[in-house]
Amino acid sequence: MTTIEKPTTCCTPNRPATSQIIDAQVALDPVIAAKLKDAAIAAEGGTGLVGTARAGIANDGETPLRKTRIRSFRVSATTVTNAEFKAFVDATGYVTEAERIGWSFVFWAQVPETIEMTQAVPEARWWRRVDGANWRDINGPETQADTWHPDHPVVQISWNDARAYCTWVGGRLPTEAEWEHAARGGLGDVKFPWGDALPNDTDHFPCNIWQGRFPEINSARDGYLTTAPAKSFEPNTIGLYNLVGNVWEWTSDAYTIKSLKKDVRARLAHMKGFKLSKGGSFLCHASYCFRYRIAARSGTSPDSATTHHGFRVVWSE
Repeated sequence: MTTIEKPTTCCTPNRPATSQIIDAQVALDPVIAAKLKDAAIAAEGGTGLVGTARAGIANDGETPLRKTRIRSFRVSATTVTNAEFKAFVDATGYVTEAERIGWSFVFWAQVPETIEMTQAVPEARWWRRVDGANWRDINGPETQADTWHPDHPVVQISWNDARAYCTWVGGRLPTEAEWEHAARGGLGDVKFPWGDALPNDTDHFPCNIWQGRFPEINSARDGYLTTAPAKSFEPNTIGLYNLVGNVWEWTSDAYTIKSLKKDVRARLAHMKGFKLSKGGSFLCHASYCFRYRIAARSGTSPDSATTHHGFRVVWSE
């Protein structure tokens, strides 16, 4: 049995600073854009809430709870699926950053036995650098047949890849304020899209997260060891699926924290250019990464891609 060291950092690794960031040009498809925008969920504007009065993780920038003005927008009911991203690639010939760079991050338990040599991430050794891992071969070369499902969220997608897709469909990534406004669905300062009832390892499974002892044992009591279909579990009050758990979701915002604490400022100094993600993933657990909450936040380098990171699209009204 592989021994995994105790977690010391968040569950999203970052590419080294030497990686080349690729800004590919993609043209708008007005037919696809109109179709997807029309099918998206309306999020009514007004006074929105950002953050929380009850921080779940100190020094992550979750507090204070604050009000902000939100304009009406439309948001995809689910994260972008493999089938939807494939249609984009087929139409445009787009090549993702993981494909161009030649490798990406795979969670240790998902690495096939046929792949003998991988490189661990020093600060999070349950993540492995796997050559040939990308949005098709999620866990590495020749894994598509076993791991790629049309209705599951597309993963191994960088922030730059997500923006390219958004351009094609005439949308954009949500801001943090928009994401939280949509996730709350009018419920106010609640922890989760369904309210304040915490998921557990025994009998309450409202979302796809880890059950058991991270990072070694996942009982998968919620039905999924990895991603669930993008449209699964119960939607929130406005009809959005899997806003927490399943996969992290890129936003358009930079990752920033307003703090005068030296340790926070020192951490941010190493995260220049990082982008904000929301929602947590199937790898989150309260004992380790309690970030599957509406107010929770994570920062990731824009060229990073993993097996638990995707995105959804918003359109301005």
